[in-house]
Amino acid sequence: MEQAVNKSKEITRMLQEWSGGKQEALDALLPLVYAELHRQASRYLRRERPDHTLQTTALIHEAYMKLVDQREVNWQNRTHFFGIAAQMMRRILVDYARQRHRAKRGGIAEDLPLEEAALVVSEERSVDLVALDEALTRLAEFDERQARIVELRYFSGLTIEETAEVLRISPATVKSDWNVAKAWLRHEITRVA
Repeated sequence: MEQAVNKSKEITRMLQEWSGGKQEALDALLPLVYAELHRQASRYLRRERPDHTLQTTALIHEAYMKLVDQREVNWQNRTHFFGIAAQMMRRILVDYARQRHRAKRGGIAEDLPLEEAALVVSEERSVDLVALDEALTRLAEFDERQARIVELRYFSGLTIEETAEVLRISPATVKSDWNVAKAWLRHEITRVA
């Protein structure tokens, strides 16, 4: 446990040095965060259809390149970094799904299974990733915090406590907003389906 805390502190220190302009901190950071980025990417891709052509390594590299371009971010800590990484991966996968839909020239959007199907619909159903992204965008228009909680909990796989830390709110608030957001998303996605 102490080793994990020390690693987390080391990552936070490197992120802050990177934010301060030390490029060498970024080079030292990659080996420390690569395994977690790989777990995140794998978690995302497990939710995708079995014949998905985007590989885990490609998703990690695309997300990492986007993270490196985030020069104006004042990195708070390890959890903040992985929350931003989750947003990047979500955007990459949504863009990828949209491109595939456009390539089909009028074909229907592909259904992508949700690992945690209780989030949005029953276990027997799958949801279109583009529809989920659009529903999250609508949710963010009137409750940005709930949309961020969904991103952090569902897409990034953060715990309630980690999500509370990133958003600087109580775990009880995260739990309450998470439940409301799941119900709202379930309604929105089944309404348009």
